[in-house]
Amino acid sequence: MKKYSIETAVGIFVVIGLICVGYMTVKFGKVSLFGQDTYPLYARFASVSALRAGSTVEVYGIEVGSVTSLSIDAERQMAIVGMAIKKGMKVYDDASATIKSSGLIGDKYVKIDPGGAGEVLKPGGMITQTSVPADIEDLIGKYAFGDTKKEPDKAPEKPTK
Repeated sequence: MKKYSIETAVGIFVVIGLICVGYMTVKFGKVSLFGQDTYPLYARFASVSALRAGSTVEVYGIEVGSVTSLSIDAERQMAIVGMAIKKGMKVYDDASATIKSSGLIGDKYVKIDPGGAGEVLKPGGMITQTSVPADIEDLIGKYAFGDTKKEPDKAPEKPTK
């Protein structure tokens, strides 16, 4: 009799543990069990250097989605960033997107200014007004190796008597 009560306790403990692991996987893995709570948007950039799938998408400093894919538009010679945006977040056709860096050498993320004067972008819509900030590594390299333009030195003035 005692043997079966220990096995029952262990079985209950294992079941509770599996339920906890499953919950944490869904919660931290950002897995949706009951359908999609996001919709796709795309943006064209001249460069997506250091941006990667999984990077965050922010509006007004609040995370509203993530980067899902990076690809190349061969016709326009630009990079296309695929994003999953939370439903309920309205992005308009006059929106603009910028690739930003969190901190001096931090991870890259996409910052969207959602606009508001035009029509709401439908799922699968394209943000065309984009900009890429100056690459900090290039700027540091140019400064360190003397590639920056300097103003010519002025001739010293003659002392007046």
